[in-house]
Amino acid sequence: MKLAIIGTGYVGLVTGACFAEMGNEVICVDTDTAKVEALEQGRIPIYEPGLEDYVKRNAQDHRLTFTTDLAAAVQQSLACFIAVGTPQDRDGSADLSMVLQVAKDIGRHMNGYKVIVEKSTVPVGTAVQVRRVIQEELAARGEAFEFDVVSNPEFLKEGTALDDFMKPDRVVVGCDDVRVGELMKELYAPFVRTNAPIIIMDVVSAELTKYAANAFLATKISFINEIANICSRTGADIKMVRQGIGSDRRIGPLFLFPGLGYGGSCFPKDMQALIHTARSLGYPPRILEAAESVNQDQRQLFFDCISKHFHGALKGLVFAVWGLSFKPLTDDIRDAPALTLIDKLREAGARLQVHDPEAMPATRQALGDNSDVSFAGSSYEALDGADALLICTEWAKFREPDFERIKSRLKTPVIFDGRNLYNPDKLAKLGFQYFYIGQKVD
Repeated sequence: MKLAIIGTGYVGLVTGACFAEMGNEVICVDTDTAKVEALEQGRIPIYEPGLEDYVKRNAQDHRLTFTTDLAAAVQQSLACFIAVGTPQDRDGSADLSMVLQVAKDIGRHMNGYKVIVEKSTVPVGTAVQVRRVIQEELAARGEAFEFDVVSNPEFLKEGTALDDFMKPDRVVVGCDDVRVGELMKELYAPFVRTNAPIIIMDVVSAELTKYAANAFLATKISFINEIANICSRTGADIKMVRQGIGSDRRIGPLFLFPGLGYGGSCFPKDMQALIHTARSLGYPPRILEAAESVNQDQRQLFFDCISKHFHGALKGLVFAVWGLSFKPLTDDIRDAPALTLIDKLREAGARLQVHDPEAMPATRQALGDNSDVSFAGSSYEALDGADALLICTEWAKFREPDFERIKSRLKTPVIFDGRNLYNPDKLAKLGFQYFYIGQKVD
């Protein structure tokens, strides 16, 4: 099938590469000439394990091409996937300006029947707006081409996006016509050979499904953090509690890891968008609001723990920070807990020595030139002369470090673990003061 993927950000690039991997002819479109030229040369603008190989292989086999010519891409393709950004607006809603601009451009250039697929995460009612914009452009041209608008939300996790796309738990398709539903089933058939379901529903339900899924997972993270905070006041062991509830099949163990809370490009933005949608309909989304509040509080509680240990005298102290990305296996620092913590410590007069396997370039760009933050070439180098180690991201390389080496390079053997990576008894025997999420408060 001939496909146009409009937008070569995280979702668009993964979608295009995976469809090409299954033999489709895919044209990826972007307005950024420099990005398109880089992609044509095999340079990937994001870090996602395996994606570079997919892009290079399919580009070499001419199944995947990149262009700034949206008109040609639309005219050569049967299905046009809209995969541009929907950033959070000032009021918390999703900014649909880029989505609607793409819809307008499609209406200006379509030359026959097209399937217009919402791949961007969009609020309920967006398909109606996309249809209206395209119809207005066609009317202005004096054309009356038929087209269908489909909602096909993505459920990709940064760090495992290729597996998520190639072997999905489910594929959700929202459409109002049986024929286009069958076409989408044909497109996705190679990805569901292990009998993962392709769920056909109405467009509005599909649009809401994406937000509901992310909101549920975000709420699950805030729930276990709430329980961890209760554990810290009762003396209960959060690891045991997590095991006790996670083994219940109705609950499950995934997303039940206490820590600094969720971040990234999806959960925070999608929670705010869903909250905004509910409020605009006159419904108070109390659970969602509480989950968001707990998530923000979690970062402050961690900072308060650090401040309390040093009796509030943080000025002039040096902290080593392991992990900057909002989760491992990505260089994404959007709404990363580490950056919130760095800002709070800098405001208190502390200096930071930071290390991350992938996210240091993005962090340098985000923080700009300053003397408060230095970037270490290795995790151990970040420790030199620091008053404590702060762990903010659970990269695999941080899970089994040389603790004697850590102890010898720190000024004082203190670890604040925002991801609960280590055994408290083991670290106590090694002479560390070890603070973690859910630890009993004295």
